[in-house]
Amino acid sequence: MSAAAWLGRSALEPPSGRAVALGTAVVAFPLAALASFSARGTILLLLLTLGLLVLWTWHEWLLSWRTLVGLLVLVILFIPIRRYSLPAALPFELEPYRLYVVLIAAAWIGALLVEPMRVRRTGLEAPIFAFVVAVGLSVAANTGRIKALDVQPEVIKKLTFFASFIAVLYLTASVAWRRADREALIALLVGGGAVLAVAAIVESRTGFNPFDHLSRVAPFLQESGERLSDRLNDRAGRLRAYGSAQHSIALGAALAMLFPFAVYLGYRRHKRRWWLCAGLLGLGALATVSRTAALMLVVEAVTLVILKPAVARRLWPLALPFLVVMHVAMPGTIGAFKSSFFPEGGLIAEQKSGAGTYGSGRIADLGPGLKEWSATPLVGQGYGTRITVRADPKVNAPILDNQWLALLLETGVVGVAAMGWILVRTVRRTGRRARRDDSDEAWLMAAFTASIGAFAIGMFTYDTFSFIQVTFLLFLLLGLVSADLRRRPVHATLPVAARQPAPVH
Repeated sequence: MSAAAWLGRSALEPPSGRAVALGTAVVAFPLAALASFSARGTILLLLLTLGLLVLWTWHEWLLSWRTLVGLLVLVILFIPIRRYSLPAALPFELEPYRLYVVLIAAAWIGALLVEPMRVRRTGLEAPIFAFVVAVGLSVAANTGRIKALDVQPEVIKKLTFFASFIAVLYLTASVAWRRADREALIALLVGGGAVLAVAAIVESRTGFNPFDHLSRVAPFLQESGERLSDRLNDRAGRLRAYGSAQHSIALGAALAMLFPFAVYLGYRRHKRRWWLCAGLLGLGALATVSRTAALMLVVEAVTLVILKPAVARRLWPLALPFLVVMHVAMPGTIGAFKSSFFPEGGLIAEQKSGAGTYGSGRIADLGPGLKEWSATPLVGQGYGTRITVRADPKVNAPILDNQWLALLLETGVVGVAAMGWILVRTVRRTGRRARRDDSDEAWLMAAFTASIGAFAIGMFTYDTFSFIQVTFLLFLLLGLVSADLRRRPVHATLPVAARQPAPVH
């Protein structure tokens, strides 16, 4: 079912050419009258008119759930979060992704009330409920701290973020129940990620980030945040690309998460363009010169070797040509990674330095962090109470670069256990099915295992949930894999030998 039904359309046939012409005339007349007011107003009206005409003509396709969720993917991938907003006189910045998530969630709720559809179970209800309880307890037990720090708006904002993540998970699981829909969304994610990867490679060579200039081609967007390129953003003398993400680490992690799905599409569809996308995603992730991205790619490679050893071994000879291409396309990147993983004095010593300072080493943060957690071990200090942005006048905590440690401090052991339950349960379910056989479905499960498993490992090395783009990708993937696991027939979980018909005597 599509979203068009709940809008009151009993028939979804495209309108006739006469209807389109009449609609064009109706909209064009006020446009001509208002065009003289301002150039900006004229452009906005033109865009609105074009949007209405496109919607009028192709409403059946545009209002299908696959298209609506696909548009959400494009918004998340290509409109930088916390860098652009829509013009609105509101007490908060109206960012495009926020508006779109609200609209698509409202459409989904409306459809649930009108259409014969339902919220589909994901198999993650118990751990999600446990995390919701952990978050609620952390806030309820720390009302005094929240009031003393004057962070009520920040806590509410973070709670709404979490609610939007859960809404995206259940929306995706409920509407992408057809195999074709899931395949189309995965292909869109991989294709969109490949475009981001190309932009990252260009940025690493030239310093030009096209996503810093979106307002020139989309005048309805206004810059609302500082560009990362306005600050020092290099490592070992190598420029770190950040593209449409909030930081280079977040971009590298997002591209690394999409890499296994490009491998899956290349294996399943036997098309060179998907292998090209896989190569671009790998190069784009490394263009960020992020150790987190490199670690995630290694975790994914090891996971695929474990789950699909025969095919993975045939792909290993491509590693050397990949390194050669990386050296040619992004000279100096290999040296930058060598310096970052093997700094003077050693990586462990580097990460132990700066204890007690803002943005100190990850290992240096463990002792002070665990000591701070020991004061509130069960439910933490309160979800969303730690403000780590230096530019924020309410800053009250250092950056930990370890999301698991940050969760431990904010939600206690209950919150960490619940989030671990969500990720580990998903990886165990997909991993078991990936090992069953060598079918397309098993390869898709291997891709989910590698991607989500790498995300969980990457959480140890950066403050993951502070970056909205990569976190949205996680919950989109959780929704897709939940839908896929629920739709697979029982016999698909059996080994190949067990599915062979009995011999006839």
